[in-house]
Amino acid sequence: MPRYFVTLIVAVALFMETMDSTVIATSLPAIGADLGEDPIALKLALTSYLLSLAVFIPVSGWMADRFGAQTVFRVAIVVFTLGSAACGFAQGLADFVLFRIVQGMGGAMMVPVGRLVILRSVPKSELISALAWLTVPALMGPVIGPPLGGFISTFFSWRWIFWINIPIGLLGIYLATRFIENFREDEVPPLDVKGFFLSGVGLAGLAFGFTVIGQPFFPPAFVVGLLTVGAIACTLYVRHALNTPNPLLDLRLLKIDTFFANIFGGFLFRIGVGATPFLLPLFLQLGFGMTALQSGLLTFATAVGAIAMKTTAAPIIRRFGYKRILVWNALLTSVFVAACALFTAATPSAVILTVLLIGGFFRSLQFTAVNSIAYADIGEHDMSKATSFASVAQQLSMSAGVAVGAFVLEIERMGRETNDVVASDFIPAFLVVAALAASSALIFMRLPKNAGSSLSRKAHAVGEPEKQQSVE
Repeated sequence: MPRYFVTLIVAVALFMETMDSTVIATSLPAIGADLGEDPIALKLALTSYLLSLAVFIPVSGWMADRFGAQTVFRVAIVVFTLGSAACGFAQGLADFVLFRIVQGMGGAMMVPVGRLVILRSVPKSELISALAWLTVPALMGPVIGPPLGGFISTFFSWRWIFWINIPIGLLGIYLATRFIENFREDEVPPLDVKGFFLSGVGLAGLAFGFTVIGQPFFPPAFVVGLLTVGAIACTLYVRHALNTPNPLLDLRLLKIDTFFANIFGGFLFRIGVGATPFLLPLFLQLGFGMTALQSGLLTFATAVGAIAMKTTAAPIIRRFGYKRILVWNALLTSVFVAACALFTAATPSAVILTVLLIGGFFRSLQFTAVNSIAYADIGEHDMSKATSFASVAQQLSMSAGVAVGAFVLEIERMGRETNDVVASDFIPAFLVVAALAASSALIFMRLPKNAGSSLSRKAHAVGEPEKQQSVE
């Protein structure tokens, strides 16, 4: 069996999770009308899913070590698929939110454990290409989701948004059983229960708080309270983790330069990238009067650029090295994010498509480099901890990106007689998130010149000795 077939199995699961988390947003009005609920109240279905991710992602690595990666990955697909099917049968707000929480439990296990499966199935020298394939569905899901949700809700029933996951989930369970090895650790320490509680409260408070910033249906005091509780719990977790032999999220991994760059540099970069799928459809629809389908057909160019990248990422990184790619490509990608602020109603569609296509290519290249360098110097024993940690940081950064974009839009329309969002409101939003993404280059500049050489094979090309790696 080709090694990349395992990557494809995990990529399909990741695509199902990322698309599902975005497709629902377009369909909220149809869901609200059918259930007799206010569409704004149905936003709880989005935030409840996010809360479930924040609580259960940290424990995913420990469960994979304890019960086996294949076992946990299959169970995660089962839970996600059952939760998805149940959402299609929901009859009211309460059970709809409950079933979304169940979905989130499955998604929280599915993505980081799937990444762990790849890390333990593919040699480090081939990890760049493997993770390039894994990056594509993560970028395509948020792009395909909105127009697909609008299409299904318009011509069929919103319930099929969730039911289409059933055959995909069944196929994923079969393929995981047939082709994925059940990696597990021989000696697993007891579960860090205190760390699980503190990280759950802290990450849920921050993730939920970031998400509802600027939303009119949550009072400012409530949002501040969420962020405060989250920050306090995370601070307490830091103290706990530094004094515990086997913490749930091991902060000692940040002493590794390449992992540090992934967490902090990746956090800043994903703020800009995470805000773009949120800002761009609104910009095209509210600012220029496009339909959801028209804007979706334009923003799909980002996914096309990502697909084009998957076959070229590894040669590019091997040619130029991780440090140069991460620094200069962060700046280049930020330029394309900022270029969206130059779009007007008179901008030809061909120009918009070109900017999004090229920007999608470089954005996906950066994702591949950031995601893979995290594991360049991680030993096999710490792989599960590293995947959980990186997944938590990624989830928070994407939430922060949406929060920053929404916050700038709210500031722009403050004091205005009408509450409408106009095209000019988006210009500072794109510029702010682009600046934050560009600032990640400052973190990547701290990397040593030969960072990630065990992944890029660059060390062999120049005659440098390669570090001993336990995974290979």
